[in-house]
Amino acid sequence: MDRAQIGVFGGSGFYSLLEDVREIKVDTPYGAPSDSILLADVGGRRAAFLPRHGRRHTIPPHKINYRANVWAFKSLGVKAVISPCAAGSLRKELKPGDFVICDQFVDRTKGRADTFFDGPIVSHLSPADTYDPVLRTIAAKVIRSHKIPVHETGTVVVIQGPRFSTRAESKWFSDQGWGVINMTQYPEAHLCRELGMAVVNISLITDYDSGLHAEVGPVTAADVLKVFEQNAKRVREVVLDMIAEMPDDLDSLEAAKALQFSRGDGHVASPDDIRLFETRL
Repeated sequence: MDRAQIGVFGGSGFYSLLEDVREIKVDTPYGAPSDSILLADVGGRRAAFLPRHGRRHTIPPHKINYRANVWAFKSLGVKAVISPCAAGSLRKELKPGDFVICDQFVDRTKGRADTFFDGPIVSHLSPADTYDPVLRTIAAKVIRSHKIPVHETGTVVVIQGPRFSTRAESKWFSDQGWGVINMTQYPEAHLCRELGMAVVNISLITDYDSGLHAEVGPVTAADVLKVFEQNAKRVREVVLDMIAEMPDDLDSLEAAKALQFSRGDGHVASPDDIRLFETRL
């Protein structure tokens, strides 16, 4: 019964939309996840929901135990992960209230535990295309059906947090051509890929970062929360509809084969390698 096919990094806001919810605690070799996990049937699929910041939003982005969160999903059998998040805009055309389906990330974090391959098993996984194209297509279709402005590609630059960017940093990011800024997509998305789970991001634009592209002041936490809460219901409805639209054969998604060429010795690295090593700790 404690199994799931789809994982969602988001939890507390889904309570009111789910029926027959089962709440479980999951132990991992990396410590405790951010919170208990909610299991529920959605559109004929078993889904797991985990609030990455904790249900009362008590964990800042640089303190999230990303490895524990991702491992918890994998231990339940999850094969595809939906990763919605609040994000700032670095481009004028990406307006507050718009959704962006990111297809690339840029890592500007520091000191985060960002791999399961800490040795003795060594693997060099390519993150060239971390976000799954099949799931991105599903996300775009569902978001359009909800009449929400959507941008089907975009690069998210992930900063350490919890502070926002300076004006100089924001201009630098924008000048690079990047579109979205967030504090949690790395290493979350990459870790999902390391464990062979397909991942898709939906960035909800809450503000213009540092006010560079609109006649507004620098972003504040209150600004972000206000816009996110105004649009939270739309995000939840999109996520639930996406779960129902997921492919029947989740093993056919590219992430399941991502580790095939990641070891120089010709062997195929796999999540099972890590699991067997961790049981010896």
